[in-house]
Amino acid sequence: MDKQELLNIIKTKITDKIQAFETLIAETRASNNDTKSSMGDKYETGREMLQQEINNLQRQLNETLNQQSVLQKISSDPMDKVQNGALVKTDKGLFYIAASAGEIVFEKQKVMTVSTESPLVKAMYGKKSGETFTVNTISQMIEAIW
Repeated sequence: MDKQELLNIIKTKITDKIQAFETLIAETRASNNDTKSSMGDKYETGREMLQQEINNLQRQLNETLNQQSVLQKISSDPMDKVQNGALVKTDKGLFYIAASAGEIVFEKQKVMTVSTESPLVKAMYGKKSGETFTVNTISQMIEAIW
């Protein structure tokens, strides 16, 4: 498997997500400004709700920017143990340890992208091919690491 190509797909997905959040924030701010100028003080509650929505979007944007920062530091070099940047095949599936970007179909296989903060990665971190680990009473064996 070409880990560099997989990493590029994830980077693109995260960049698209950042652009979507930035657009949503700009649109929400614009509607907040429209509310201010056209409705007056009677609609303070509506403006406050819009501000809360902007804050929520900003928090999600910041999390996605952090994911992008993590991706910049990931190496596509082959690895012999589970660590950040490893592509891990277990008897239950394929996992790419980078940023949590969900499921990606890559080379006709489903790959789950997971962050190092996930319980799954914490359970398998540092292990090598042939070793087993357990998460939520489900045991998995590591078959290969790239």
